[in-house]
Amino acid sequence: MLTLKDIHKEYPAGDTKVPALRGVSVEFRKNEFVSILGPSGCGKTTILRMIAGFEKPTSGKIYLNGEDITECSVTERANKGISYAFQQPVRFKGITVRDLINIAAGKTLKISDACAYLSEVGMCARD
Repeated sequence: MLTLKDIHKEYPAGDTKVPALRGVSVEFRKNEFVSILGPSGCGKTTILRMIAGFEKPTSGKIYLNGEDITECSVTERANKGISYAFQQPVRFKGITVRDLINIAAGKTLKISDACAYLSEVGMCARD
């Protein structure tokens, strides 16, 4: 279960701060499909970026299965199964899919091992 508890987020705007989120609390249960809907600028992307670890809340806590992950890095969250798919994919000039898998794995993999990673998410057929 992923829990956001009393999340606040403010962004600097000159000498003041502009609130983006005020006291958001929500639970996402395992295997639950959730849509976050709202008008432009209401905080949808901010919530997702905080869950993934790209941004930290101004205050409040984020828990994964009861563990406080508020201060965990993007990599630590990824290792716990949290990821984020950007609306516009990032383009890596000159980098292959295998290179990206090696970066994610933290080591150089044989092609068969890289394919095993991809087959786990249905992106590579296994013999």
